[in-house]
Amino acid sequence: MAAFLQLSDISKRFGGVRALEHVDLVLEQGEVHCIAGENGSGKSTLIKIIAGVQAPEPGGRIVIEGQHYPHLTPNQSTTCGIQIIYQDLSLFPNLTVAENIGMAQHLGSPHLVDWSEIERIALGAVERIGANLALDRKVEELPIAQRQIVAICRALAGDAKLVIMDEPTASLTRQEIKTLLQLIADLKARGITIVFVSHKLDEVLEVADKVTVLRDGKCVGTFSATGINDKKLAFLMTGKEFHYDLREVDLSKAPVVLSVSDLERTGDYQDVSFEVRAGEIFGITGLLGSGRTELALSLFGMNPPDRGEIRIGGNRVVLRSNRDAIKQGIAYVSEDRLSLGLILQQPISSNIVVTIFDKISGALGLLDPAKRKTAVRDWIRDLAIKVSNPENSVSTLSGGNQQRVVLAKWLACAPRLLILDSPTVGVDINAKDGIYDIVRKLAATGVAIIMISDEVPEVLYHSHRIGIMRGGRLEREFLAHATTEHEISEAINA
Repeated sequence: MAAFLQLSDISKRFGGVRALEHVDLVLEQGEVHCIAGENGSGKSTLIKIIAGVQAPEPGGRIVIEGQHYPHLTPNQSTTCGIQIIYQDLSLFPNLTVAENIGMAQHLGSPHLVDWSEIERIALGAVERIGANLALDRKVEELPIAQRQIVAICRALAGDAKLVIMDEPTASLTRQEIKTLLQLIADLKARGITIVFVSHKLDEVLEVADKVTVLRDGKCVGTFSATGINDKKLAFLMTGKEFHYDLREVDLSKAPVVLSVSDLERTGDYQDVSFEVRAGEIFGITGLLGSGRTELALSLFGMNPPDRGEIRIGGNRVVLRSNRDAIKQGIAYVSEDRLSLGLILQQPISSNIVVTIFDKISGALGLLDPAKRKTAVRDWIRDLAIKVSNPENSVSTLSGGNQQRVVLAKWLACAPRLLILDSPTVGVDINAKDGIYDIVRKLAATGVAIIMISDEVPEVLYHSHRIGIMRGGRLEREFLAHATTEHEISEAINA
């Protein structure tokens, strides 16, 4: 295959930090090329250089279809057929599907908008990939998977030759991921080059022709996807080996922290009964629409059930709000940490103590600076949160460290029950390992944990017991030490 884009000797420094060092990359026409690496490995900087948002240091070379560039501007990058789909998709939620797809063709035009032309452009892009989208529907009304398709259609409307997808599956379910990977295969068949950036190593190996691994700003190498497995790829990315064992743990004599009986919420879930003991990690998995998150929200008082019974420590409770849940010692880490878990513009320190103002206030109800400083220092230390200054905005942290801040916020409440909804979404393999370690240590102190995840290996290797939800029902349970990934996958898709 002919090379569409070649990068040679690309370096980039920010102050005293070298983000990229002499990186080479070749992207061939019609291939799927994955860029893998931990947070901070240089992936985002490399993408921004290709997008023309940042310029490499002098000496680097960029060649696109035989044309040489010392560096690119955003306009040059777009003109060359390069389209970037960032993790946040960068869509206009208050505009329609058609407007989001076709509006870019009118940017900079001094003429009135031709709405029929926008609809024609959008329809052509949607039909090109065989998507089923209502062009007049507002993007804010769409589920995340369909928003992803809108972003891809927008790229195709710009006559894309190279589409770069940054963490495209971070918020998608297994079925949605399967659909997206098929769409990537279709784009490849049309001769479009795809760059796929993901922390999910199984997806990387499933979709890629080649994988380029970055570590600490340097290129470890480019490998054929058929010649490596997820363990080797993890080692190349981190220099570490990860091993998770299935161990039998007898918790039958531990006290029951949570007991749920015949819980039902019309349209969400029904006849759900289970219990979680102190020190137990109960994993819940299932397909889109199975009712997992809706159940979790009910247990946190945000989605009250219509009927059934919830008991905490043997006492029946009624949870009408999250305040009720917090009073009962329940904490909830949402799947969407950016919107629901963190106040991004606020300091790291404020995010950590936001749930314990009553504990760090003085006699007059005002925050005690010394207590606040001690609490922040202790949680940063205990959860190994990597920060240069706790008064920096929490948005400056990597995904893994942001998730640790969310955990710190809730652990500061000393919960009896911790509900984790997709706790490792969007974080790299090393950060995942750190979160798993935190969860195991919490369970060892007697905290009862519910861990919801789309990833079968995650619930298998990091839970004691696993529940499968289908169609709003908790249909089957497995002991983790006595089952396999295959059995769980079969039960999910039965």
